[in-house]
Amino acid sequence: MKTPQIFAFADESGAMIDHQIEAMLRNHLQGLEIRNVDGENISAISLEKAREVRRKLDDAGLITWSIGSPLGKIDIEKDDFEAHLDALRHTLELADILGAKNIRMFSFFIPAGKDPAAFRNEVLDRLHRMAEVSAGSGIALCHENEKGIYGDTASRCHDLLTEVPELRGVFDPANFVQCGQDTLEAWDLLKDRIYYMHIKDALFRDSSVVPAGKGDGHVREVLSAFLAQGGAHLTVEPHLAVFDGLKGLERKGDRSIVGGGEYVFESNDAAFDAACAALRAML
Repeated sequence: MKTPQIFAFADESGAMIDHQIEAMLRNHLQGLEIRNVDGENISAISLEKAREVRRKLDDAGLITWSIGSPLGKIDIEKDDFEAHLDALRHTLELADILGAKNIRMFSFFIPAGKDPAAFRNEVLDRLHRMAEVSAGSGIALCHENEKGIYGDTASRCHDLLTEVPELRGVFDPANFVQCGQDTLEAWDLLKDRIYYMHIKDALFRDSSVVPAGKGDGHVREVLSAFLAQGGAHLTVEPHLAVFDGLKGLERKGDRSIVGGGEYVFESNDAAFDAACAALRAML
């Protein structure tokens, strides 16, 4: 069994990259899955800003494991996909500068109340085109299961990963719980295609996010199985306190409940540290 490398969405500790670096070092992490930096979404920053961030991370001995992009989080009926491909091209440039070998992405918001099956062919066509744009870059497109998108349930994630084999899978237990999906069943179906995990947990009763191991996501069991089969990369995604950029992560009208029940923290740093500690307790 490999010793896992642990990364984090450090923007949940604070908006500024200097603060994020402090949080990662304090928790002895290897680096970050970069999502928001200095008040901007990662996919919107300039190439020069990316170089500045890279210098700071290099100086701190940290790496960028993955670009936590919002790619694929557009309305499949209404939004401009050609502009989205331009955003992918820019994100590939950013990933190269930051030294990231992975880009986290999604499979498009499905209009609320409509059957995802009606959009399957369009989703697959778009994902094939995204794979073509990234081909030869040395940077992998990694699909994350998420509520509101086509790839929300295990069966639809399996469909995408089978039909677009260039994609790698990211397994997020909390997101499956929020879709009513049993995570052990999801793992059994998807385990051969999972490249890395997001460490996040949630409760079926109200979809609230709780520290890993305290919810219904069977995080401990899935994590153990992931590591046993040679998995070695984990990203802590706390979602235990409201943070800058949270509202931009969901389909219009959806709302995450963070820090459910007894899990209330005095600061974003406290919530971030608690999420890291919850993972360490399972390793």
